Amino acid sequence: MTSNGTGYTNHFLPIFTVYQWGQGLCSAASGEYGSCQPNNECVLRGGIPAGPCAGGYGTCCIFMASCGGVVRENGTYFVNPNHPDSTDGTGSCQLTILKMHPDICQVRLDFDHFSLNGPEIVNHICNTDQFLVSGGSPAPTICGSATGEHMYIDAGMGQSNPIILTVITSGPSFPRSWRVRISQIPCGAIAKADQGCLQYHTGVSGRVKSFNFDPVNGRQLSNQDYSICIRTERNFCSIQYTACPGAVGGNRSRTFTLSGNSNSIVQAMVGGGTQGSPNSCTNDWLMVPCAKIADRLPMASTCEDKICGGTFNAEVSSVERTVVSTIRPFRLAFHADSVEAPTDVDNRGFCLDYVQQPCTSNK
Repeated sequence: MTSNGTGYTNHFLPIFTVYQWGQGLCSAASGEYGSCQPNNECVLRGGIPAGPCAGGYGTCCIFMASCGGVVRENGTYFVNPNHPDSTDGTGSCQLTILKMHPDICQVRLDFDHFSLNGPEIVNHICNTDQFLVSGGSPAPTICGSATGEHMYIDAGMGQSNPIILTVITSGPSFPRSWRVRISQIPCGAIAKADQGCLQYHTGVSGRVKSFNFDPVNGRQLSNQDYSICIRTERNFCSIQYTACPGAVGGNRSRTFTLSGNSNSIVQAMVGGGTQGSPNSCTNDWLMVPCAKIADRLPMASTCEDKICGGTFNAEVSSVERTVVSTIRPFRLAFHADSVEAPTDVDNRGFCLDYVQQPCTSNK
């Protein structure tokens, strides 16, 4: 900084310093991420200034939109009316996403916070509150809790096909709130998900869950059909899945309850079978390609593709086991029909921890 002789100081960019405006992520004290913009551009572009960035030469610019909004800015947040407070209103809240340029292939939705009224208790259908995605690749209707989850939506070709996000609220009073970050992904980006993946996870280890999962109060949502993909990391040839840890203290885990009355112990059921055949998955299931028990010696010569029931295991059993799959790319598929009662009661859905396994000379 130098004085210009008037008592004021001039801001100038240090020589050889180049700032890529709008590229680097910056964060606000409230937790949102924004993009670093020149000081005079944030408000002009409809953003909210959220503090300095680029060594004080720029402003961290947060973009937010709510009901009736039309957005093109990458990283825009779709928020509920009255944000950051909750809303108790009913009706339809719709946001339109337009591509910021033609070379956008996907939109990623990150549910930083998401709490709607949950499904009804008999068949677990979202009949009061709903979150819907239209205009892109198919996505399931969800309700309840989805904080920390994400979706990838294929945006199609061309500039003129918008993606519409809609929150419908009705029924009893409930403190609804949502903050969904919208990221536009170029066609050649390394962050682009594989085709047909609603969720796309990276890393050697991680956790996957069904929407509205909670081992105590959650309810498995009906009418679900989607794939969860895990990027195969370099030099890894198989993947192991284990049911997430359950309640501390002697209570059995409810972290995998897809079918049956989960108020009692329900054994694992496997395979497609036919309608009415015992110990098979004909209504709700998680598809794990060629699943086997990971530590069985010798390794089983046969495998199963579908697992359901109330215990996570690749064989019919009431004991949880770690399951391994060698089919690449790593992909799970979840299916839930529209009927729970009277056979299925209080199912929570699933929560699985995964660990990719390195390639060995005999694989």
